Amino acid sequence: MKKQILYVAYEDEDMDDGLSYAVDLAKTMDKDIALLIANRKRTIADRFDDLMAAVTFAEADEHETARRIMTVDNKKKNGEVDKKVIDIAEKYQSAGINIKVHSLSTDAVSAVKDVLKRIKGIDMVLLSPHVTENGNLSARELNKLVQTASRPIVTLARHAFVT
Repeated sequence: MKKQILYVAYEDEDMDDGLSYAVDLAKTMDKDIALLIANRKRTIADRFDDLMAAVTFAEADEHETARRIMTVDNKKKNGEVDKKVIDIAEKYQSAGINIKVHSLSTDAVSAVKDVLKRIKGIDMVLLSPHVTENGNLSARELNKLVQTASRPIVTLARHAFVT
């Protein structure tokens, strides 16, 4: 079995932001890719926004809409993730890279730790630009991950465009 590179992305992001780099790296290093799709950790502000929107709809006697805002529509979300995974597999299959997909309903740090415990052939972890941008993954969480992973952790960033 080939060694793997673990590429970590969020379910609601554009996977191509860093995956193309991961595929090029995997081709160069003759490795496969384990794609980990994690849930974005919701901030208190996100939950507060949802709550306020639900309250607004409830006050306007739109109780069903309020309930939908407060519950996660997993079927729709899973369908969107499944379509992304199929598109990714088709796109990179011709590159000769085997992509195995793992989807966990935990935050990125917990998901990475779990996958590294279960899969022994992972040599490197690549974190997509979305995982590390805007405080999605704090410096403390990243430090803890680096200390416990016992593998290189690479954070990808987007190109900065200057006008």
